[in-house]
Amino acid sequence: MTDDRLIVALDVPNALAGHDLAAKLGDHVGFYKIGLGMLTGGGLALANELKQEHGKRIFLDMKLFDISATIEAAVRGLAKFDLDFLTVHGDPHVVRAAKEGAAGSNMKILAVTILTSLDRADLDACLIAAGDVADLVGTRAARAFEAGADGVIASPQEAAMIRALPEAQGRLIVTPGVRPAGADLGDQKRVATPAQAVKDGADHIVVGRPIWGATDPRRAAEAILTELAAT
Repeated sequence: MTDDRLIVALDVPNALAGHDLAAKLGDHVGFYKIGLGMLTGGGLALANELKQEHGKRIFLDMKLFDISATIEAAVRGLAKFDLDFLTVHGDPHVVRAAKEGAAGSNMKILAVTILTSLDRADLDACLIAAGDVADLVGTRAARAFEAGADGVIASPQEAAMIRALPEAQGRLIVTPGVRPAGADLGDQKRVATPAQAVKDGADHIVVGRPIWGATDPRRAAEAILTELAAT
């Protein structure tokens, strides 16, 4: 039973651990996220292996942010790996440059709105503009779409609001911060269950710790897949 709405985050120390987890999950999971934390631990090599040898879809979560020329060059290089999704920060100049770098490839550029681990107090500490978090997410999402983003990363609590934006038509919404009922929230602050996130408009949900931290990762993934199937 494979449902690519579920993206499993390989938030493990290195490629070897990531490979072991993917082997445990087997054919049940077809889409994986590899993040910045594994980059120096063989993350790109693992992405290539899972994609080319095992037919998995790959979401490279780099959250790139830099001047336009650097973003364009970095994305152009990453596009050669035949990845499916790549994250950049949702600032319009970053999104536009990333789209230029991805030109000619099938890689989708996803814009980060506001990290799901942050709340209003965190934004205040970072000197981010005043206002409700959801309102800021909506504004950043709309501007990212206008700049050409193929989709956005947002918490499940903002998925319905983003899906209702005129600019969101035909675009992807990918939601981290998804936790099965009763699961430990970890470092996430704006969360929802898998079923609720999809009902609210998410195309894909990203689940990490509740799967890789489980005693039986395959069974944990199966439970989420069963919940999605009933949605």
